Parts: sequence; structure tokens; C-alpha cells
Amino acid sequence: MKQAGSSNIFSLKSRLNRLKRDTNRWSVFTLAIVAFIALPIISIGVKLFAGPGETWGHLVDNLLVDYIGNSFFLVFFCSVLVLLFGVSSAWLVSRFEFPFRKQMEWLLILPLAIPSYIVAYAYAGIFDYGGSFELFLRFFNMEFIRIDMMNKYGLAFVLSISLFPYVYVSSRAFFLNQAGNLLEASTMLGIGEFRSFFKLILPLARPAIIAGLILVLMEVLNDYGAAQYFGVNTFTTGIFRAWFALEEPETAIYLSALLIAIVFVLILFEKWQRKNLQVASQKASKFSHRKEFKKPAQWLIFLIVLIPVSFGFFVPLAQLIYWAVLTAGNVFDLDFLMLSLQSFWIAFVTSVVTVILATLLIYFAKWSSINTVKSVSKLGILGYAIPGAVVAIGIMIPTLALDKWIIGIMNDYFGISTGLLINGSLVALVYAYAVRFLAVAYNPIESTGLKVSSSIPDSSRMLGVGNFRTFFRVEFPLIKTGILSAIILVFIDVMKELPLTLILKPFHINTLAVKAFEYASDEMVMEAAIPSLFIIFTAAIPVIFLNRLLIKD
Repeated sequence: MKQAGSSNIFSLKSRLNRLKRDTNRWSVFTLAIVAFIALPIISIGVKLFAGPGETWGHLVDNLLVDYIGNSFFLVFFCSVLVLLFGVSSAWLVSRFEFPFRKQMEWLLILPLAIPSYIVAYAYAGIFDYGGSFELFLRFFNMEFIRIDMMNKYGLAFVLSISLFPYVYVSSRAFFLNQAGNLLEASTMLGIGEFRSFFKLILPLARPAIIAGLILVLMEVLNDYGAAQYFGVNTFTTGIFRAWFALEEPETAIYLSALLIAIVFVLILFEKWQRKNLQVASQKASKFSHRKEFKKPAQWLIFLIVLIPVSFGFFVPLAQLIYWAVLTAGNVFDLDFLMLSLQSFWIAFVTSVVTVILATLLIYFAKWSSINTVKSVSKLGILGYAIPGAVVAIGIMIPTLALDKWIIGIMNDYFGISTGLLINGSLVALVYAYAVRFLAVAYNPIESTGLKVSSSIPDSSRMLGVGNFRTFFRVEFPLIKTGILSAIILVFIDVMKELPLTLILKPFHINTLAVKAFEYASDEMVMEAAIPSLFIIFTAAIPVIFLNRLLIKD
């Protein structure tokens, strides 16, 4: 009996030691991925100690106020416009019945399929001399009214009309799942619907609305293509100017640090307002019935909802199609098809790499079972909050240092001149995309994984099956929808990304986004239509497929 007891104790100790070793191993792997993703930001922080460049004083005296002023102007006006478009559209499609309501629910998301810099090209052409707006007025014998879009007001409009779906999606989710109970309770108390919306529903929806708004503002601060085309000085255009025109990486790094500080203030504000507004959890409750007005009022609601969709999607799309018809013979050729295939291949490889990294980060942290490690793993998804230009600069610093070290080793020990191997290669570009869009892959995989009962993989491991085998045989089939969703979302974002690609792409590699930007920068904005349309349809088709996939799931 003693021998059997001793054997059981030894076996238990052995299992505990093995569990401890596994926990330590998964913790190390998790921290390694976090460090790998956080390296660009760490690099910028370290480089700050080297001091600013020679032109920093000139920039502070003459340009920094302009960068800050224009950036905060865009933040303020875009906030107002996206809240107006996003919240009103979300409430109208959630609460009221009107013609084509179901179609409008998903059409309101489509402006996200058009990158803001492409919307900027379209509106600049529409309101230019001899543009579509002038032709439209002349057709009806009306006097031409000049509308100048090439300023910060035009830029604020373009960014707002492109990005309001972030607020629409988050607001609509709250209205559909929570507003039904709230509205019914206030109606029973004799409170009118108009007052209930502004006094009760809107304040309680604030966390969801602000979450969408923060995403918008981060995209506004990240924008380069539209701001550069409209000639508006912002932090991102300043970073490009310091790096390429002034050839002062130190100055660009200091501007990047300021921009990072602004972004993290926005993130902390979002966390603070969410923490200070505690809302009791309720069972999801859709509206028992949508309110119906008479036909004229229903058509009026439809027209109101149609306004942001039209300005954000249909109008720029129509302008691009018109230009594409005029320039197809000059642009659409074999070289363009090869460029498109190149863009698709880069986006696909990046999406697969990013999804693998996100999945490893999620499950390594899960297998670690150390709460601190699980909390630290969340830092890996902060790359999406960092503007693309900043990520690119943060990656160029360590990759250049590594290249110099490799060149020195190869030259000293083997007498071989290798040149730059990592910087300016597809490896660095894909790495940058993975850092930037890891959060895009992380969220759908994590949310799908949370729906899987922990007892299922736990039972497998109790039977002696390892973590990896359990994942591939048990968990992967259950989360494959989330993984496929993540691949699609990352693919779309990579196809649209501009500032990061401009800085890091190899000389012999091009993408549709860069090609459209090059055409527009060379005053060939009509020729930019075809690559722009390829980006739009490449983004729109997966969005529709993803929507159907999630509904089916």
C-alpha cells in the first residue's frame, strides 16, 4: 500500500512538473511573439534618446503648429460628421420600417470598401473645372458653382464619408441587442420615443459609439494619400516629408513619437469612458416590431439613409467607372494584370502569415495559464492603433541595423558583399503588415474561440492528447469560420494600405494602391480609376461573402 501511495505521489509530482514546464514554455513563446510585434515601437522609443535631427528646430518653429492644428481640426470635424452619419443611420435602420431597409443595412457598410484616398481622387475630379458636377449643371442650363475640395474642409468631408461605417456598425449592434428592452420600458413609463432616444438610449450606447469613433480617428491620423493629394499638412505627411524630402530619419522618428502619444491618449480615453460607465448586462432583445409611418414618411427615411451611402460609395464609384471607360485602353494591359496578381499574392501571403501569428498568440497565452502573460499578450494587437507610416519607420530601424550587422559579418569573415538582404524586401513588408493588422486577425479568431466550451479541449488533454494535436483535431474545426473571416479581413486591409507600402515596398514590387497613388500624384487622376476599381471590388466581394458566411454560421 505504501509503495502504491508513493507511486501515486510520484506520478502526481511528475504531472505537476510537466505542467509547470509546459506553462513556462508557452509563456516564453507568447512573450516572444509580443516582443516580435512590439519591436517597431520599441525601436522608435530607443531612437528618441539619440536626439532630433538638424531640421527639428525649424520644423517646431514653422510647421509643427500646422501639423497639430490640421490634425486636431480633422479629428474634431470628422468626429461630428461620422457621429451624425453613423448614429442616425444605425438608429433609422434598427428602429423603423421603410422601403429597401434590409438592403440598406449592408449597403451602409460598403463605403469601407473604398479607401479614403480613392474617394479623395473621385471628389477632386467631380468638382474640378470641367468635372462631372460642372457637366451636370450645364446639362440643366444652370450656372456653374465652384466648390473647392482641395483643402482641409474637403479632406474632413472625404474622410468622414469614407469612415462613418465604423460608427454605424458598432452603434447598430447596440441598438439591435439592447435598445428594444430600454425603449419598451420607457414607453411603459409614458416617455416619448424622441426623449427616450436622447435621454436614455444614446447615453447608454456611448461605449459602443465611442469604440467605433476611436477607430475612425485612428484612421484619420493614419491617412496619407488623401491628405497629401489635397495638400493638407498633417503628422503623417510631415513624417514622409522628414524621411524622404529632408532625409532626416531622426526628425521623422520624433514626429512618429508625437503621433504615437496622441493615438495612445485616444485609446486611454476610450478605456476610461468605458470604465466609468457601468451598464448592467441584459439579455439581447431585438425590437418586438419596427415602427411604421405612412408611405411618404417611410420614403423620407429611406432618402435620409441613402445620403451617406450615396456620397460614400455610389457617387465616387460612378465617377471612377466613368474615368475607367475613358482610360481603359491606356491602362488595362498585360502589365496591369501582372501588377494585380502581384498585389493579390502579397495580400494573400500576408493574411495567412498574420492569421498564423494571431492564432499562435491566442493559444500560447491560453495554454500558459498565467494571468500576467495573458494580459501581456493583449499588447500584441496594439499595432492596429499605430499609423502605417510609424510602423514602417519602426521596422526600418531594426532591419537596417540587422542588415548592417550581416553585411559586416559576411564581409569580414567571408569576403562577400551581400548588400541589404532584409530591408527593402518582401520579408520586411510582410512583417510590417503583420504588425499593423494583427488585431484585425486576432479579434474574430478570439471571439469565435470564446464560443467553444473549455470542457471540450480540456477533456482531450485529460486523455493525454497534446495541445497542438487537440487544437488541430478538436478546436480548429470549431473556429474555422473565425479563421476564414480573419484571412478575408486582413486581405482587404492589405489591399488598401498605402503609407506603409510606400515606405517599405521593394523597388521591383508594386501594388494597386501604390499604382493608383502614383497616377494621381503625376496629375493622371483619370488613369488611377482602374487600379482603384480593382481595389474596391477586391474589397467589396469578400465583404459580401463574409457577411453570408457569418449569417450561415
